Amino acid sequence: MGLFDSLVGQASAALSGNQMPDNQSKLIEAVTHLVTDPETGGLQGFLKSFEDKGLGGVVASWIGNGQNMTITAEQIEQVIGSERLQSLAQKFGISPETISSGLAQVLPQIIDRLTPNGQLTESHLLEQGMSMLKGKLFG
Repeated sequence: MGLFDSLVGQASAALSGNQMPDNQSKLIEAVTHLVTDPETGGLQGFLKSFEDKGLGGVVASWIGNGQNMTITAEQIEQVIGSERLQSLAQKFGISPETISSGLAQVLPQIIDRLTPNGQLTESHLLEQGMSMLKGKLFG
């Protein structure tokens, strides 16, 4: 099983008790959008927004080789902002609450899996990987 198959499986498993299957794919699409959006700096910019809101230690735990720290839906909303969450909700047809709670569940796992050596690379490899994930789900 490849990395992206594993990510899809983990994301689905993490959401299985809380979301309908259609919401799972929409949530993964929203995650892909957030970490590949060139307007916000792609994955680097997305993760920097967590640091800017005082959550750098949380993000560092996802990237590092140790235990992943948890994040709450409220912290996700603080970082992304209620306007952007509302915009994503409209774009992907799910509620802002579903996006923020879903991101809180899957984002630590996704970032952890995209940084297996405990490092965030400077290349666009991660953005390409998320695009491949999107292609596997929606292509």
